[in-house]
Amino acid sequence: MPTPQKAAFTRPALAPGLLAAIALIAGGALISSDAFVLFRYVVAILALIVLVFAWRGRAWGYLPFLAAIAVLWNPVWPVPITGQLWQGMQFAAAGVFIVVGVRVKVASADAPASTTPARTPRSR
Repeated sequence: MPTPQKAAFTRPALAPGLLAAIALIAGGALISSDAFVLFRYVVAILALIVLVFAWRGRAWGYLPFLAAIAVLWNPVWPVPITGQLWQGMQFAAAGVFIVVGVRVKVASADAPASTTPARTPRSR
């Protein structure tokens, strides 16, 4: 039986991304209540955590979306959005978190070097 190899990459944004998506879906039912402020804290903090992991994974395209989520769900300076627009944004943000969590990969420090040979310049 062969020895298991270390993974070449990790997905550090997967767990916080899924937690944020669950919080967004659960918080969608509480938009009109006072308990929604707690969900705004959770989502804003998790958006910043996932943003750091996306930065480490060099997934630059996701950074504006995560920064926008952190700003819009910020409970300290709330953005006055209500009704169906806010409900739709809850689901859109949940989708962003799931996509970013699955797509962001960070190279593992313990992984062996790439199996493909490095390019060498040709001599003339």
